[in-house]
Amino acid sequence: MTAPEPGAAAPTGCPVAHGGGPGVGPGIAHGGGLPVGVPLPPLYGPAVAEDPHGLYADLRERYGPVAPIELEPGVEAWLVLGYAELLELTRNEALFSKDSRRWRVPVEGRLAPDSRLLPMTSWRPTLLNLDGAEHQRLRAAVSDTLAQIDHRQLRETTEAAANDLIDGWGPDGTADLIAQYARPLPLLVFTQLVGLPREAGPRLVELISHFVDSGPESVRASAEFQAILVDLVRRRRTAPSADLTSWLLAHPAGLTDEEAVHHLVVMMVAGNETSINWTGNTLRLLLTDRRFRATLTGGRLTVSDALEEVLWRDPPTQNFPGRWATGDTVLGGQYISAGDMLVLGLAAANADPAAQGVAAAAHGSLGGNRAHLAWGAGRHVCPAQHPARIIVETAVETLLHRLPDLQLAVPPGDLAWRPSPWSRALLGLPVLYSAFTPPRPPAPERPAWTPPSPPTEPAPSPSGSTPSDATSTERTPDSGRPAPRSWWSSLAGWWSGR
Repeated sequence: MTAPEPGAAAPTGCPVAHGGGPGVGPGIAHGGGLPVGVPLPPLYGPAVAEDPHGLYADLRERYGPVAPIELEPGVEAWLVLGYAELLELTRNEALFSKDSRRWRVPVEGRLAPDSRLLPMTSWRPTLLNLDGAEHQRLRAAVSDTLAQIDHRQLRETTEAAANDLIDGWGPDGTADLIAQYARPLPLLVFTQLVGLPREAGPRLVELISHFVDSGPESVRASAEFQAILVDLVRRRRTAPSADLTSWLLAHPAGLTDEEAVHHLVVMMVAGNETSINWTGNTLRLLLTDRRFRATLTGGRLTVSDALEEVLWRDPPTQNFPGRWATGDTVLGGQYISAGDMLVLGLAAANADPAAQGVAAAAHGSLGGNRAHLAWGAGRHVCPAQHPARIIVETAVETLLHRLPDLQLAVPPGDLAWRPSPWSRALLGLPVLYSAFTPPRPPAPERPAWTPPSPPTEPAPSPSGSTPSDATSTERTPDSGRPAPRSWWSSLAGWWSGR
């Protein structure tokens, strides 16, 4: 698909073609579009990490549902805060494109070569950066590839990895649920899914964190991460296996090696980073919100419902870049110029008081409501949400089963967040515990990641069943399963420094 050229003329009758109008926020130039050289609220630094909800509420009060922001010094954009406006943005491909080559800032030479925004905004030949038929071709390849994952085996694999991580904690009853659980767990699963060697997991976690945070190391980390995947694609092109990389290369869409590499990046980042933050944010809510924990442990809320509430209140991706205006238009009362960047304010839109049912989020009465925008909306809604849900749900259930008396080890106000404009992610979650429940027996070994086939004998009992008479016992240094250590155990031990 040939992308249309940026800088389309203003539509006939568009107010911006004739000068200013209503809805222009303080400091906004009346000629329309984002101002250059005017101080704007920053979407970086302490405010976005320490109190993003307060920041979004302030922006909504000052500017309405669409607010001007600064992504880094001298780089302006719009943050879409309104629920209805975000839906309009994501559903109108003709006015708001995913093609970042339209962005006026780099076209005008105002984006530094080492900008921290490059890993998250650079154009790549992926479903994230294309519209129309080409987007549908690539999305079909990714969706069909993810659909080949055996969900039961994914639960079993995640549960085994979770148990091995917990078994690796010391006998002193302390742990950091981010560093020792939420962060390593998804990569232990995803390295096997895509066909990478298991020892690559720790380095991948570090690289993904760097470029998702748009930090000082983001450009270097992005290049190194891509190089790892280039090597993987080359090997799987000549020697296919039963993994996501091989299935992606074999898809009828006929992806090139470059396209395959970029879509592996999409799947790894979308699935892994989302799972880490979703797990961490759910566990934080369990440890800091008595109402939330009592409702869940009392059986009035399922783990699945609890995960939905977290997606409303603290979605793992709070903001996402982006859309680029194909021409001059109006959104949320603001005049948008061709080439302007619009950031999806997913967390802010969920908290929009104008959205039906959203006000209930603050009072914990959402239940199983899935009308949130944590996954985005429109044709570009996240394709990795189902595997991510299985990983996170299994991670939370396993931890609650093994350590039912978890307590936060520090005051809630001492918890710190990563300074990322995109992710809503804790730096750490220290906990105390005094008892544990032995893990469920390991599931029978099966061939790794092959599409399900009709069984020739009765299937084993689902791994998600809960023993009816599970009891808590005092933890001892040699507690754990008597079975021989699996490769999961060895890798979990590596993570724990053993």
